[in-house]
Amino acid sequence: MGAFSCPLHSTQVVSSFTASEFNIFHLLFLLIIFVFLKYAGSLFSDRELPLPPGPKPWPIVGNFFLMGKKPHISITQLAKHYGPLISLRLGTQLLVVGSSPVAATEILKTNGRLLSARYVPQATPCKHDVLDRLSLVWASGSTDNWKFLRALCRNQLFSAKAIELQAILREKKVNEMVEFLRTEEGKVVDIGEVVFTTVFDTLANLFFSRDFIGFRNQGIASELKELIWRMMELGTTPNIADFYPLFSRLDVQGRRKKALGCLNEMFGVWEFLIKERREGSHGHSNIKHGDFLDVFLANGFTDEQINVLFLELFTAGTDTTTSTIEWAMAELLKNREAMKRVREELRREIKGDSIAESNISQLPYLQACIKETLRLHPPVPFLLPRRAVESCEVMSYRIPKNSRIFVNVWAIGRDPKIWECPLAFKPERFMVGSKLDFKGHNYEFLPFGAGRRICPGLPMASKQVALVLASLIHFFDWSLSKGEDVAELEMNEKFGVTLQKEESLLAIPKYI
Repeated sequence: MGAFSCPLHSTQVVSSFTASEFNIFHLLFLLIIFVFLKYAGSLFSDRELPLPPGPKPWPIVGNFFLMGKKPHISITQLAKHYGPLISLRLGTQLLVVGSSPVAATEILKTNGRLLSARYVPQATPCKHDVLDRLSLVWASGSTDNWKFLRALCRNQLFSAKAIELQAILREKKVNEMVEFLRTEEGKVVDIGEVVFTTVFDTLANLFFSRDFIGFRNQGIASELKELIWRMMELGTTPNIADFYPLFSRLDVQGRRKKALGCLNEMFGVWEFLIKERREGSHGHSNIKHGDFLDVFLANGFTDEQINVLFLELFTAGTDTTTSTIEWAMAELLKNREAMKRVREELRREIKGDSIAESNISQLPYLQACIKETLRLHPPVPFLLPRRAVESCEVMSYRIPKNSRIFVNVWAIGRDPKIWECPLAFKPERFMVGSKLDFKGHNYEFLPFGAGRRICPGLPMASKQVALVLASLIHFFDWSLSKGEDVAELEMNEKFGVTLQKEESLLAIPKYI
């Protein structure tokens, strides 16, 4: 019996081991099936949905050489061939561009949350986690800091009450501009620099309760304007690290180093004021200026965050406003009938020696001219680059995670399917019967964006553009330098974060 017990015992052990092994295999198999079924739907849907159409990319470089020096025009032409939503390969990166109201709606509204992150250019000296902590423009649209800053802008800095209280300051600075131009009567002036000085000092007073430039320091105005443009240019000119992240730490073209130099130069303009204000608060000074710096200090912001926020507010507020007014003046000088109609409206509605912001609502044709300028010459031709937080669907196409997304506002504003005679300056299209505004409700007209990331300074910018433009036209007749014919006025664009005139608008004022 002992001889037979051992084999029997061995057989039982083997059988038991085999059954256990089978059960484990069975459980693993079921687990794999469960995981597969859980994720197969999304995997297959991603595979079923194609990428947006676009030109075939070259090896390594992709479609980079199709962009040209004016990408907003190049991509508009590509969209005419491939459709309103296209994809391009730039090195290793995928770029998706929407060029129609439908595409803009799905990007900015339908998928606004998933496409609300920013793509931050590699030339930016700050790391992404730092920007998420400090920035309003470049932080992802889902961070607590970004939500707090947006609420601060909406409820304090650019609220309806704040805008109303700031009106006296804006009117004062515009009156100073008019007085300066009176002293320059008969001389050639750079309209862009005069407007820049007005806007920059208006913001400086809102931020710090003091001027930074003044109309007797046009050299400083020119230098600051050039510095802001240089910073923006560094963020838009091709950078190898943006297309091949492998090189991101090397700063091959030295753009990050140059950008850091610009930042330090700009911060130096106001850092001493922040220090003085902090020292005053530590000394228990009761002086309250009621400006943006007081608001930031009261909310416990660090010097680093204040520097970043003022930089973003200055660059966004000065460059876009200056560019819009310069384009509007150029268009009105070229279109004499429109200029005549604006003048007649101003003479009919404005009584007295100055224009108040309260008068602007009585000037519908002037406002129509501004809207038409924004349609033809949007301050930002592409809305600032977004990044897909997750893979999503837009217009039945797949947008992979981390894709860069642009909305081509310039193309939408000149689309003949939307606008009659799209290249003509016709303010009448925004007059009686038109419900189009630039507050982000109409996706065929998006000069300031829409959705979660619409420009927070829009309420102030719209007031200032109208007030400055009305004053330039109401108080002065303008002629081009050297007796040039206004019909031949150059209207070429210089591509950048903002769409500037390639040549500055030089004109001679005659006080009326």
